Amino acid sequence: MSCGSVEVIVPASTANLGAGLDCLGLALDIRNQYIFSLGTAGPDITIKGEGAGHLPVDEEHPAYIACMKLLTGIDKRPAGLSIHQVNCVPYSGGLGNSATAVVAGVVAAGLLAGKPFSQEDILCEAAALEGHPDNVAPAYLGGLVVCASNANGRVINAKVSIPDELIAVLAIPQFTLSTNSSRQVLPAKVSLGDALFNVSRCGLFIAALANNQLDLLPMAMEDKLHQHYRAALVPGLNEVCQAAQQAGAFGAALSGAGPSVVALCSRNKANPSEIGQAMVQAFALADVEARTIITKPSETGTVYRYLWESAQWE
Repeated sequence: MSCGSVEVIVPASTANLGAGLDCLGLALDIRNQYIFSLGTAGPDITIKGEGAGHLPVDEEHPAYIACMKLLTGIDKRPAGLSIHQVNCVPYSGGLGNSATAVVAGVVAAGLLAGKPFSQEDILCEAAALEGHPDNVAPAYLGGLVVCASNANGRVINAKVSIPDELIAVLAIPQFTLSTNSSRQVLPAKVSLGDALFNVSRCGLFIAALANNQLDLLPMAMEDKLHQHYRAALVPGLNEVCQAAQQAGAFGAALSGAGPSVVALCSRNKANPSEIGQAMVQAFALADVEARTIITKPSETGTVYRYLWESAQWE
């Protein structure tokens, strides 16, 4: 049965985590809420919280684009569509805000049409819309996800267990950085040495979390493929990462395309507030104002519920 209104809640995510460029992502316990309703007119889009006043409220809204694309693809044409969104995920900070919208739109389309998509189809469609799978996979599945796209565009993924003691400390600069701008500074080719450096660190990162050997994270979060190129776009990046480690974090890295920085620490061995303060102070020395969020990884991915069942289609 088709449904007239659904609520979809999607977590933030931090991608790359140092060496895992475009293949590692970790869901965080910060969430965006979306309510999709079929009606007689639209788009009718309202946004509260993070990004309000900056995110589009017309046909360019990423959740609207995703939902309408998927509905059209299964020959469902709503007379109208409204989206009411409440954001807790920082806007354009490298924490997967746009991925939450895309995942929500894809999931909502299947629920509204009464034809929920499979996990494989949701990940494939969301990754195609977002451009890469490293944020959408943890946003949908939760946890730490290793992902790769095969020749047919399917997203192959595996979840990795996360130690309960792990805490994520986020330093979020008060400026935004588009993913496109951040990707444009990356070179088309890299040396074999740099590629091997990252392959070894990425593997070490996965093993460190899977085996609860968190003392390996300082080395495992090193990178030679993207962060030093992006450092020119994020003043103080290297100093912020160093300050986090000196304050007790295992390691720190640019979150996704930036400009936020994520530091990983143990709730049992460090003071997350002190780590956050050290990161903010390091940003301040580079004349960048920043704020912190202390959170934890989320094993729970996207959740939803039906609100009412009558639907209107053209």
